[in-house]
Amino acid sequence: MKHTIFGVHISQRVENVPAVQAVLSKYGCNIRTRLGIHDADSTSCSPSGLLLLDVFGPETEELYKELSALRGVDVQRMDFAD
Repeated sequence: MKHTIFGVHISQRVENVPAVQAVLSKYGCNIRTRLGIHDADSTSCSPSGLLLLDVFGPETEELYKELSALRGVDVQRMDFAD
């Protein structure tokens, strides 16, 4: 089974996450796993965040392009084959 992982770094989370969420919802059926990571404690929340996405299907390229085109978003890709 092939695994494609996207690392998605989002700067200015409060401002940029709504657009990211819209793209993720559009391609939700192509996302096996989604993990969100950001620094937070009892007094503050990080202005940036990281998503790890395990994606599949022919729409993977479109998802990558749409995320990469968003303001404040940097996408890195890893592909693993059996």
